[in-house]
Amino acid sequence: MESVRALVLERQHELSLRNIDLPMKVGPDDVKIRIHTVGVCGSDVHYYTHGRIGPFVVNEPMVLGHEASGTVVQIGEKVTTLKVGDRVCMEPGIPNPKSKASRLGLYNVDPAVTFWATPPVHGVLTPYVVHPADFTFRLPDNVSFAEGAMVEPFAVGMQAAYKARIAPGDTAVVIGAGPIGTMVAIAALAGGCARAIVADLAQPKLDIAGRYQGVIPINAGTKNLAAEVAALTDGWGADVVFECSGSPRVWATIFDLLRPGGAIVAVGLPVAPVPVDIATCTTKEARIESVFRYANQYDRAIALMASGRVDLKPLISDTFNFEDSIAAFDRAVEARPDDVKLQILVDENSHTA
Repeated sequence: MESVRALVLERQHELSLRNIDLPMKVGPDDVKIRIHTVGVCGSDVHYYTHGRIGPFVVNEPMVLGHEASGTVVQIGEKVTTLKVGDRVCMEPGIPNPKSKASRLGLYNVDPAVTFWATPPVHGVLTPYVVHPADFTFRLPDNVSFAEGAMVEPFAVGMQAAYKARIAPGDTAVVIGAGPIGTMVAIAALAGGCARAIVADLAQPKLDIAGRYQGVIPINAGTKNLAAEVAALTDGWGADVVFECSGSPRVWATIFDLLRPGGAIVAVGLPVAPVPVDIATCTTKEARIESVFRYANQYDRAIALMASGRVDLKPLISDTFNFEDSIAAFDRAVEARPDDVKLQILVDENSHTA
Protein backbone atom coordinates (compact mmCIF):
# COMPACT_ATOMS: atom_id res chain seq x y z
CA MET A 1 0.00 0.00 0.00
CA GLU A 2 1.09 3.56 -0.64
CA SER A 3 -0.27 6.82 0.75
CA VAL A 4 -1.48 9.01 -2.14
CA ARG A 5 -3.64 12.12 -2.44
CA ALA A 6 -7.12 11.38 -3.74
CA LEU A 7 -10.69 12.61 -3.91
CA VAL A 8 -12.39 10.54 -1.23
CA LEU A 9 -16.10 10.11 -0.65
CA GLU A 10 -16.06 9.85 3.13
CA ARG A 11 -19.79 9.22 3.39
CA GLN A 12 -22.96 10.49 1.75
CA HIS A 13 -22.72 14.26 1.09
CA GLU A 14 -19.09 14.47 2.29
CA LEU A 15 -16.05 14.69 -0.02
CA SER A 16 -12.45 15.43 0.90
CA LEU A 17 -9.10 15.74 -0.83
CA ARG A 18 -6.67 13.85 1.37
CA ASN A 19 -4.11 11.10 1.50
CA ILE A 20 -5.35 7.51 1.54
CA ASP A 21 -3.56 4.16 1.33
CA LEU A 22 -4.02 2.50 -2.07
CA PRO A 23 -2.38 -0.58 -3.61
CA MET A 24 0.46 0.42 -5.95
CA LYS A 25 2.31 -2.85 -6.45
CA VAL A 26 2.81 -3.58 -10.16
CA GLY A 27 2.21 -7.26 -10.89
CA PRO A 28 3.72 -9.10 -13.86
CA ASP A 29 0.63 -8.43 -16.04
CA ASP A 30 -0.02 -4.90 -14.80
CA VAL A 31 0.92 -1.38 -15.76
CA LYS A 32 1.22 1.71 -13.59
CA ILE A 33 -0.44 4.79 -15.06
CA ARG A 34 -0.06 8.46 -14.24
CA ILE A 35 -3.62 9.73 -14.41
CA HIS A 36 -4.18 12.71 -16.67
CA THR A 37 -7.94 13.29 -17.04
CA VAL A 38 -10.98 11.84 -15.25
CA GLY A 39 -14.60 12.43 -16.21
CA VAL A 40 -17.29 13.07 -13.62
CA CYS A 41 -19.90 10.35 -14.14
CA GLY A 42 -23.51 10.30 -13.03
CA SER A 43 -22.82 7.24 -10.91
CA ASP A 44 -20.06 9.11 -9.04
CA VAL A 45 -22.50 11.93 -8.36
CA HIS A 46 -25.20 9.45 -7.31
CA TYR A 47 -22.89 7.91 -4.70
CA TYR A 48 -22.07 11.43 -3.48
CA THR A 49 -25.71 12.48 -3.14
CA HIS A 50 -27.41 9.18 -2.23
CA GLY A 51 -24.61 7.05 -0.79
CA ARG A 52 -25.70 4.00 -2.77
CA ILE A 53 -26.82 2.64 -6.12
CA GLY A 54 -29.04 -0.39 -5.70
CA PRO A 55 -27.14 -3.02 -3.71
CA PHE A 56 -23.86 -1.06 -3.85
CA VAL A 57 -23.62 0.98 -0.65
CA VAL A 58 -20.82 3.31 0.48
CA ASN A 59 -20.07 1.92 3.93
CA GLU A 60 -16.50 3.21 4.17
CA PRO A 61 -14.39 5.90 2.49
CA MET A 62 -14.05 5.36 -1.28
CA VAL A 63 -12.01 7.12 -3.97
CA LEU A 64 -14.27 8.27 -6.82
CA GLY A 65 -13.75 8.31 -10.60
CA HIS A 66 -13.72 5.67 -13.33
CA GLU A 67 -13.62 7.50 -16.70
CA ALA A 68 -9.90 7.99 -17.10
CA SER A 69 -6.89 8.48 -19.34
CA GLY A 70 -3.20 8.79 -18.57
CA THR A 71 0.37 7.78 -19.34
CA VAL A 72 2.09 4.45 -18.66
CA VAL A 73 5.02 4.97 -16.28
CA GLN A 74 5.85 1.35 -15.39
CA ILE A 75 5.09 -2.08 -16.87
CA GLY A 76 5.06 -5.56 -15.39
CA GLU A 77 7.61 -8.12 -16.51
CA LYS A 78 5.13 -10.04 -18.69
CA VAL A 79 3.60 -7.01 -20.42
CA THR A 80 4.43 -6.84 -24.14
CA THR A 81 1.53 -4.81 -25.54
CA LEU A 82 2.38 -1.51 -23.86
CA LYS A 83 5.50 0.48 -23.05
CA VAL A 84 6.48 3.32 -20.75
CA GLY A 85 5.30 6.61 -22.24
CA ASP A 86 2.23 5.23 -23.99
CA ARG A 87 -0.85 7.42 -23.73
CA VAL A 88 -3.75 5.21 -22.69
CA CYS A 89 -7.31 4.93 -21.46
CA MET A 90 -8.48 2.21 -19.15
CA GLU A 91 -11.53 -0.03 -19.01
CA PRO A 92 -12.57 0.20 -15.34
CA GLY A 93 -14.20 -3.22 -14.92
CA ILE A 94 -12.01 -6.26 -14.28
CA PRO A 95 -13.79 -9.64 -14.55
CA ASN A 96 -12.68 -13.07 -13.50
CA PRO A 97 -11.16 -14.42 -16.75
CA LYS A 98 -12.09 -17.96 -15.75
CA SER A 99 -15.77 -17.25 -15.06
CA LYS A 100 -18.53 -18.66 -17.23
CA ALA A 101 -19.61 -15.12 -18.15
CA SER A 102 -16.11 -14.30 -19.39
CA ARG A 103 -15.89 -17.52 -21.38
CA LEU A 104 -19.18 -16.61 -23.06
CA GLY A 105 -17.90 -13.13 -23.92
CA LEU A 106 -20.28 -11.56 -21.40
CA TYR A 107 -17.64 -10.42 -18.94
CA ASN A 108 -19.55 -7.20 -18.16
CA VAL A 109 -22.19 -9.26 -16.33
CA ASP A 110 -19.68 -11.43 -14.47
CA PRO A 111 -20.85 -11.37 -10.84
CA ALA A 112 -17.20 -11.30 -9.78
CA VAL A 113 -16.30 -8.18 -11.76
CA THR A 114 -14.56 -5.40 -9.82
CA PHE A 115 -15.33 -1.92 -11.13
CA TRP A 116 -13.61 1.32 -10.19
CA ALA A 117 -15.57 3.54 -7.78
CA THR A 118 -18.17 0.87 -7.09
CA PRO A 119 -18.17 -0.04 -3.39
CA PRO A 120 -15.93 -1.35 -2.01
CA VAL A 121 -13.52 -0.80 -4.98
CA HIS A 122 -11.62 2.50 -5.10
CA GLY A 123 -11.71 4.72 -8.17
CA VAL A 124 -8.97 6.70 -9.91
CA LEU A 125 -9.25 10.34 -8.89
CA THR A 126 -5.69 10.13 -7.68
CA PRO A 127 -2.33 10.74 -9.41
CA TYR A 128 -1.45 7.08 -10.10
CA VAL A 129 -3.21 3.75 -10.54
CA VAL A 130 -2.12 0.17 -11.21
CA HIS A 131 -4.25 -1.69 -13.73
CA PRO A 132 -4.13 -4.90 -15.80
CA ALA A 133 -2.51 -4.35 -19.19
CA ASP A 134 -5.30 -6.37 -20.82
CA PHE A 135 -7.77 -3.64 -19.87
CA THR A 136 -5.49 -0.73 -20.79
CA PHE A 137 -5.73 0.67 -24.33
CA ARG A 138 -3.25 2.80 -26.24
CA LEU A 139 -4.61 6.09 -27.55
CA PRO A 140 -3.84 7.04 -31.16
CA ASP A 141 -1.82 10.23 -31.56
CA ASN A 142 -4.85 12.19 -32.79
CA VAL A 143 -7.01 11.27 -29.78
CA SER A 144 -6.43 13.59 -26.83
CA PHE A 145 -6.38 12.71 -23.14
CA ALA A 146 -9.70 14.51 -22.74
CA GLU A 147 -11.21 12.37 -25.49
CA GLY A 148 -9.56 9.29 -23.98
CA ALA A 149 -11.48 9.90 -20.77
CA MET A 150 -14.68 9.90 -22.87
CA VAL A 151 -14.13 6.39 -24.21
CA GLU A 152 -15.72 4.81 -21.12
CA PRO A 153 -19.14 6.48 -21.45
CA PHE A 154 -18.99 6.20 -25.25
CA ALA A 155 -18.47 2.45 -24.85
CA VAL A 156 -21.93 2.34 -23.25
CA GLY A 157 -23.31 3.94 -26.40
CA MET A 158 -21.43 1.43 -28.50
CA GLN A 159 -22.87 -1.44 -26.47
CA ALA A 160 -26.38 -0.05 -26.94
CA ALA A 161 -25.91 0.28 -30.70
CA TYR A 162 -24.53 -3.26 -30.83
CA LYS A 163 -27.46 -4.69 -28.85
CA ALA A 164 -29.93 -2.88 -31.16
CA ARG A 165 -28.71 -4.84 -34.23
CA ILE A 166 -28.93 -1.71 -36.35
CA ALA A 167 -29.45 -2.11 -40.10
CA PRO A 168 -28.17 0.57 -42.51
CA GLY A 169 -30.73 3.33 -42.91
CA ASP A 170 -32.59 2.66 -39.66
CA THR A 171 -34.38 5.42 -37.77
CA ALA A 172 -33.62 5.57 -34.04
CA VAL A 173 -35.33 7.38 -31.20
CA VAL A 174 -33.18 8.24 -28.18
CA ILE A 175 -35.05 9.27 -25.04
CA GLY A 176 -32.76 11.39 -22.87
CA ALA A 177 -30.11 13.86 -24.08
CA GLY A 178 -27.71 13.52 -21.17
CA PRO A 179 -24.13 12.33 -21.72
CA ILE A 180 -25.13 8.71 -22.28
CA GLY A 181 -28.17 9.49 -24.43
CA THR A 182 -26.19 11.79 -26.71
CA MET A 183 -23.39 9.24 -27.01
CA VAL A 184 -25.94 6.52 -27.79
CA ALA A 185 -27.25 8.69 -30.62
CA ILE A 186 -23.72 9.26 -31.93
CA ALA A 187 -22.96 5.53 -31.76
CA ALA A 188 -26.26 4.66 -33.45
CA LEU A 189 -25.46 7.00 -36.32
CA ALA A 190 -21.95 5.60 -36.62
CA GLY A 191 -23.46 2.10 -36.59
CA GLY A 192 -25.64 2.77 -39.62
CA CYS A 193 -28.72 4.71 -38.54
CA ALA A 194 -29.74 7.36 -41.04
CA ARG A 195 -31.13 9.58 -38.32
CA ALA A 196 -31.52 9.70 -34.55
CA ILE A 197 -34.50 11.50 -33.06
CA VAL A 198 -33.32 12.69 -29.64
CA ALA A 199 -35.96 13.69 -27.10
CA ASP A 200 -35.52 15.50 -23.80
CA LEU A 201 -37.12 18.22 -21.67
CA ALA A 202 -33.93 20.35 -21.43
CA GLN A 203 -33.55 22.50 -24.54
CA PRO A 204 -29.86 23.35 -23.91
CA LYS A 205 -28.97 19.65 -23.98
CA LEU A 206 -31.02 19.20 -27.16
CA ASP A 207 -29.17 22.12 -28.73
CA ILE A 208 -25.85 20.38 -28.06
CA ALA A 209 -27.07 17.04 -29.42
CA GLY A 210 -28.55 18.81 -32.43
CA ARG A 211 -25.10 19.95 -33.56
CA TYR A 212 -24.40 16.42 -34.77
CA GLN A 213 -25.36 15.61 -38.34
CA GLY A 214 -28.25 13.14 -38.41
CA VAL A 215 -29.64 14.15 -34.99
CA ILE A 216 -33.20 15.51 -34.91
CA PRO A 217 -33.78 17.13 -31.50
CA ILE A 218 -37.33 17.19 -30.10
CA ASN A 219 -38.37 18.91 -26.89
CA ALA A 220 -40.82 16.44 -25.35
CA GLY A 221 -42.09 19.16 -23.04
CA THR A 222 -43.47 21.22 -25.90
CA LYS A 223 -44.16 18.59 -28.56
CA ASN A 224 -45.86 15.20 -28.62
CA LEU A 225 -43.01 12.78 -29.22
CA ALA A 226 -45.16 9.97 -30.60
CA ALA A 227 -46.82 12.33 -33.07
CA GLU A 228 -43.45 13.71 -34.17
CA VAL A 229 -42.03 10.21 -34.69
CA ALA A 230 -45.14 9.18 -36.62
CA ALA A 231 -44.85 12.24 -38.87
CA LEU A 232 -41.17 11.59 -39.55
CA THR A 233 -41.75 7.89 -40.35
CA ASP A 234 -45.04 8.14 -42.28
CA GLY A 235 -46.85 6.51 -39.40
CA TRP A 236 -44.61 3.41 -39.35
CA GLY A 237 -42.58 4.12 -36.24
CA ALA A 238 -38.91 3.96 -35.34
CA ASP A 239 -36.81 0.88 -36.00
CA VAL A 240 -35.19 1.12 -32.58
CA VAL A 241 -35.92 3.11 -29.42
CA PHE A 242 -33.13 3.68 -26.91
CA GLU A 243 -34.43 4.51 -23.42
CA CYS A 244 -31.64 6.51 -21.80
CA SER A 245 -33.50 8.74 -19.35
CA GLY A 246 -34.19 6.22 -16.59
CA SER A 247 -37.64 7.76 -16.16
CA PRO A 248 -40.29 5.16 -15.29
CA ARG A 249 -42.99 7.29 -16.98
CA VAL A 250 -41.43 6.68 -20.38
CA TRP A 251 -42.38 3.00 -20.35
CA ALA A 252 -46.11 3.75 -20.28
CA THR A 253 -46.05 4.92 -23.92
CA ILE A 254 -42.72 3.70 -25.27
CA PHE A 255 -44.29 1.17 -27.65
CA ASP A 256 -46.16 4.01 -29.38
CA LEU A 257 -42.80 5.09 -30.81
CA LEU A 258 -41.81 1.70 -32.21
CA ARG A 259 -42.56 0.07 -35.55
CA PRO A 260 -43.83 -3.53 -35.65
CA GLY A 261 -40.88 -5.85 -35.20
CA GLY A 262 -38.68 -3.07 -33.87
CA ALA A 263 -36.37 -3.09 -30.86
CA ILE A 264 -36.32 -1.26 -27.55
CA VAL A 265 -32.92 -0.98 -25.86
CA ALA A 266 -33.07 -0.18 -22.14
CA VAL A 267 -30.01 1.87 -21.17
CA GLY A 268 -31.28 4.12 -18.37
CA LEU A 269 -31.83 2.57 -14.96
CA PRO A 270 -35.11 3.42 -13.18
CA VAL A 271 -34.73 3.43 -9.42
CA ALA A 272 -37.71 1.09 -8.99
CA PRO A 273 -39.48 -1.59 -11.06
CA VAL A 274 -41.74 -0.23 -13.84
CA PRO A 275 -44.85 -1.73 -15.48
CA VAL A 276 -44.39 -2.86 -19.09
CA ASP A 277 -47.21 -3.23 -21.63
CA ILE A 278 -46.56 -6.85 -22.56
CA ALA A 279 -49.72 -7.08 -24.68
CA THR A 280 -48.60 -4.29 -27.03
CA CYS A 281 -45.05 -5.63 -26.97
CA THR A 282 -46.38 -9.01 -28.09
CA THR A 283 -48.73 -7.75 -30.79
CA LYS A 284 -45.90 -5.67 -32.24
CA GLU A 285 -43.53 -8.60 -31.77
CA ALA A 286 -41.10 -6.08 -30.32
CA ARG A 287 -37.69 -7.08 -29.07
CA ILE A 288 -36.45 -5.70 -25.75
CA GLU A 289 -32.70 -5.57 -25.11
CA SER A 290 -30.84 -4.23 -22.10
CA VAL A 291 -27.41 -2.75 -21.55
CA PHE A 292 -25.17 -3.09 -18.52
CA ARG A 293 -21.91 -1.25 -19.11
CA TYR A 294 -20.19 -2.87 -22.14
CA ALA A 295 -18.04 -5.75 -23.32
CA ASN A 296 -15.40 -5.71 -26.05
CA GLN A 297 -16.24 -2.15 -27.11
CA TYR A 298 -13.13 -0.13 -26.23
CA ASP A 299 -11.16 -1.00 -29.39
CA ARG A 300 -14.13 -0.12 -31.59
CA ALA A 301 -14.84 3.12 -29.75
CA ILE A 302 -11.22 4.27 -30.01
CA ALA A 303 -11.08 3.32 -33.70
CA LEU A 304 -14.17 5.42 -34.47
CA MET A 305 -12.76 8.39 -32.60
CA ALA A 306 -9.39 8.09 -34.33
CA SER A 307 -11.08 7.88 -37.75
CA GLY A 308 -12.65 11.29 -37.28
CA ARG A 309 -16.17 9.93 -37.70
CA VAL A 310 -16.92 10.49 -34.01
CA ASP A 311 -16.06 13.77 -32.28
CA LEU A 312 -16.90 13.85 -28.58
CA LYS A 313 -15.10 17.09 -27.76
CA PRO A 314 -18.27 19.23 -28.04
CA LEU A 315 -19.73 17.27 -25.12
CA ILE A 316 -17.03 18.45 -22.69
CA SER A 317 -18.65 21.35 -20.86
CA ASP A 318 -15.87 22.34 -18.45
CA THR A 319 -12.59 21.12 -16.97
CA PHE A 320 -11.47 21.52 -13.35
CA ASN A 321 -8.03 21.15 -11.78
CA PHE A 322 -7.53 18.27 -9.36
CA GLU A 323 -7.45 20.62 -6.36
CA ASP A 324 -10.91 21.84 -7.41
CA SER A 325 -12.40 18.35 -7.59
CA ILE A 326 -14.97 19.00 -4.87
CA ALA A 327 -16.15 22.09 -6.76
CA ALA A 328 -16.46 19.93 -9.89
CA PHE A 329 -18.74 17.50 -8.07
CA ASP A 330 -20.81 20.28 -6.55
CA ARG A 331 -21.22 21.70 -10.06
CA ALA A 332 -22.32 18.27 -11.28
CA VAL A 333 -24.90 18.06 -8.49
CA GLU A 334 -26.44 21.31 -9.81
CA ALA A 335 -27.31 19.42 -13.03
CA ARG A 336 -27.14 22.57 -15.13
CA PRO A 337 -29.16 22.08 -18.32
CA ASP A 338 -26.25 23.13 -20.53
CA ASP A 339 -23.73 20.79 -18.87
CA VAL A 340 -23.05 17.46 -20.56
CA LYS A 341 -19.67 16.20 -19.33
CA LEU A 342 -17.42 17.72 -16.68
CA GLN A 343 -13.81 16.57 -16.42
CA ILE A 344 -11.03 16.84 -13.86
CA LEU A 345 -7.41 17.40 -14.91
CA VAL A 346 -5.37 15.35 -12.44
CA ASP A 347 -1.94 15.76 -14.05
CA GLU A 348 -1.85 19.53 -13.91
CA ASN A 349 1.84 19.67 -14.89
CA SER A 350 1.14 18.22 -18.33
CA HIS A 351 0.23 20.61 -21.13
CA THR A 352 -0.73 17.84 -23.57
CA ALA A 353 -4.50 17.85 -23.85
